[in-house]
Amino acid sequence: MAKVLVIEDEPDFSDLIGGWLKTEHHTVETVDNGEDGLDRLKFYKYDIIILDWVLPGLSGVEVCSNYRSTGGTTPILMLTSKKHVDEKSAGLDAGADDYLTKPFELKELSARVRALLRRPTAFSGSILQAGSLALEPNSFKVTRGGAEIALLPKEFALLEFLMRHPGQVFSAEAILDRVWTSESEASPETIRTYIKRLRKKLDVEGQPSILGTVHGVGYKLDPPSS
Repeated sequence: MAKVLVIEDEPDFSDLIGGWLKTEHHTVETVDNGEDGLDRLKFYKYDIIILDWVLPGLSGVEVCSNYRSTGGTTPILMLTSKKHVDEKSAGLDAGADDYLTKPFELKELSARVRALLRRPTAFSGSILQAGSLALEPNSFKVTRGGAEIALLPKEFALLEFLMRHPGQVFSAEAILDRVWTSESEASPETIRTYIKRLRKKLDVEGQPSILGTVHGVGYKLDPPSS
């Protein structure tokens, strides 16, 4: 599961992409022009950007180049109807990581998104592992010691985010920025509530919680030492 920004000016196509990615449990935000896309990127963090080549105002290439010039590192998948190799090269030279030529199959979009998402060292194949806890992003399945654990979508999203960054501490605000949409009315108290819920479902009696709290700082996933 990832937080995705789609910058696409065709409403029907944007809705199609957004709807498809949501069925794969991604958090999706959409904007319909380059200026708004850049503004969103200044204030919010995303795991992947899906960027159309032709946009009103700033073009996709200009958005990409501007974002990279200011230090932006989020993977960018560029969508283009251009068919000439030199034009595709221009997008890659501007900082895009990959491109898809319209029209394309939505399954191909999914494959490109999966390929671009960052994988931590704890990631192997299609499973995230932390001791006996295993999370399968593609099948929306979590198990501990082989027993399946039922999670709500946001619980799953929060756990997946922490499992992709084992040992790293994130403030409640940082988690809101990465897992919830920017339009959400969720608060730091929301994060505390979800952490408590996950602990009830994941923790084993007599063992330290896999979800650690660094008081005054935030939360992290504590992988078992063995």
